[in-house]
Amino acid sequence: MRRRRKKRRSRFIGPFCITLTCVVATGLFAMLSYQWIIEPAKSRKMSHFQVSAKRDTGGNAAVQTGQSMEQIEEQIEEIKNVNDKYADVLNDPAYMVENNIYAKDAADPTQVSVAFAGDILFDPGYAVMSKLQQNGGQISAGIAPDLIEEMDLVSLANNHAYDYGETAFLDTMDTLAQAGITYMGAGRNLQEARRPVYYIINNMKIAFVAATQIERLDNPDTKGATDTSAGVFRCWNGDNLLETVREARQNSDFVIVFLHWGTENQDTIDWAQEKQAPEVAEAGADLIIGAHPHCLQQISMVNGVPVVYSLGNFWFNSKTVDTGMVKVVLNENGLQSLQFIPCLQSGCKTSLVQGEEKRRILNYMRGLSGSIQIDDDGYVIKKF
Repeated sequence: MRRRRKKRRSRFIGPFCITLTCVVATGLFAMLSYQWIIEPAKSRKMSHFQVSAKRDTGGNAAVQTGQSMEQIEEQIEEIKNVNDKYADVLNDPAYMVENNIYAKDAADPTQVSVAFAGDILFDPGYAVMSKLQQNGGQISAGIAPDLIEEMDLVSLANNHAYDYGETAFLDTMDTLAQAGITYMGAGRNLQEARRPVYYIINNMKIAFVAATQIERLDNPDTKGATDTSAGVFRCWNGDNLLETVREARQNSDFVIVFLHWGTENQDTIDWAQEKQAPEVAEAGADLIIGAHPHCLQQISMVNGVPVVYSLGNFWFNSKTVDTGMVKVVLNENGLQSLQFIPCLQSGCKTSLVQGEEKRRILNYMRGLSGSIQIDDDGYVIKKF
C-alpha cells in the first residue's frame, strides 16, 4: 500500500481525540450505532433497529471505566434473568475480566441488532479533523454525542495504527480504555491483540474478532504484535487468525470477524480476499465484514457465510463518496437479516440518503454483488 508521509504530532484538544489524532484510526465498527444516522430518518423498516446500550458491565469495564467490582456485580444482576444460559459466567466477574466478556441488556428480549461502519480517520492533516478544530476541537462537531455513547466496540487492526510510533500507539489504547470504549485487533502483545471480545446479551454470546491483512510485507511499517511487543493483529499469514476464530467458535453462539483487507480504490475483490474469506468461514465465522479499500465492495455468500467485503470510508475526508452501514439482526437461531443502509460522505459529514440517491447506491451494490439479491430497503434477500 502507498504510505502517507508521517506528520509531526500536532497539538490538539479534547481528551478523547488527543491520541486518536496521532494515528489513523480506521476499520471502526460500532455496535448499536443507529441514533446518528438511522433513527432521524424514521423509516418504517428501520424502526425496529433498536437495542439498549445503557451500560457496559463486567469484562474490562472495571479496568476501563474505574468501576468497582461491586458496581459491576450490581449491573450484572439486572440482566441475569434473561441470560440464564450464561448465569455461571455472569456470576463470576473475575472470569469475565480475564476472558474479555461483557454483558448487555436489550430493548427487545428476542433479538439483537448490530451495526457496522467502515473506515474513520483521526488525522489532523485531513479535512475532517480540521473541521473539528475549527469548531472547538470537539468530536461532537463531526460525530453526534449519542453516537459516541453507542460505540461499544472499535477495531484498531489497520495499517496506520503505528504511524506515530509506539508511544502514540500505546496511548491510543490507554485513551480508549479510559473513555470506556472497548477495542480489539491490537494490544501490548500478541495474546492481547488477537483475543476476541465477547458480549452476552439475550441469552446469546456473540464473539468479535478483528485483524488486518494489510500490509503485505514481512516487516511492515505498522508493527504486528508479537509475544513480547505491542502491535496490531496481522493476518497476512492467516494461521493465528484461523486459530482465533476456531477458539471463538468454541466459546460463543455467533462469531463475527472484521477484517482490514483488499486493494485501495478497487471495487473488485483481490486474490487475497478471495483466498482468505472461505478459510475464515470454514474456521467458524458466521459473518465477515471488511474495510480498507476506501470504496464499497460486493456482498457475497461464501460457503453459506455472508461476506461484506468492504464498507469503504464512513467518515474520512471531504470528498463526496458513497458509503453505508450494515445492520444485522440475530436471535437464538442465528442470523435473521442483513441490511445494507446507503449513506453519503460529503463535506466532512456522513448522512443517510433517501430517494434517488438511495436507489442509485443500492443499484451500484447490486451490480457489484452479482447473484446476491438486495431489495429496495437494502435487505439481502436470503433465508439465513
